[in-house]
Amino acid sequence: MNTVASAAGTRHVVNPKNMVETWESKDHGVFLSLTQISPDQARAFFLARGFDRKSVDEYASTCVFQTIFRNDSVPAAVSTALDNWRISTPKGEQGLKLEADWERQWEANQVPESARIAFRWSQFPMKQSFEPGDWNQGMTTYRLPMGSKFDLKFRWTSKGVLHESILAGVRCATDRDSR
Repeated sequence: MNTVASAAGTRHVVNPKNMVETWESKDHGVFLSLTQISPDQARAFFLARGFDRKSVDEYASTCVFQTIFRNDSVPAAVSTALDNWRISTPKGEQGLKLEADWERQWEANQVPESARIAFRWSQFPMKQSFEPGDWNQGMTTYRLPMGSKFDLKFRWTSKGVLHESILAGVRCATDRDSR
């Protein structure tokens, strides 16, 4: 498979009302956006869906983002899989914390099935194809403590060509970001 790599610019936006940060990239016809989800937002969301406090605190203590992916202008289908995305920190490169990782944790914590269904529906899909104009959103998590900085190498394919791009300088939310 051919690979096209790019470091097209990362756009960083801070919402002046709540100071929540967003990082965006438009590259080769696709758009990716990560917006911080504060620990308090994550706690409130999952407590309201039947999670126990211990499980909610485990989730909220990680790095959580609202993720949007769109096929803005690629004339063919675009496919992406979260297990192909990588984060880079000064300590090295690693994958995301995926839904299956959380599911094992929820099972060990005996989280009710109804809460686990709500969790699955809130997450960005593990694998998805996007026709022109298609988009989706959901939460993604990263095996990093709150406040960590990283670069995200995200990958997608179209017509047998693998594309890579980077969101640079992304920062996980912290408890003080809760507004």
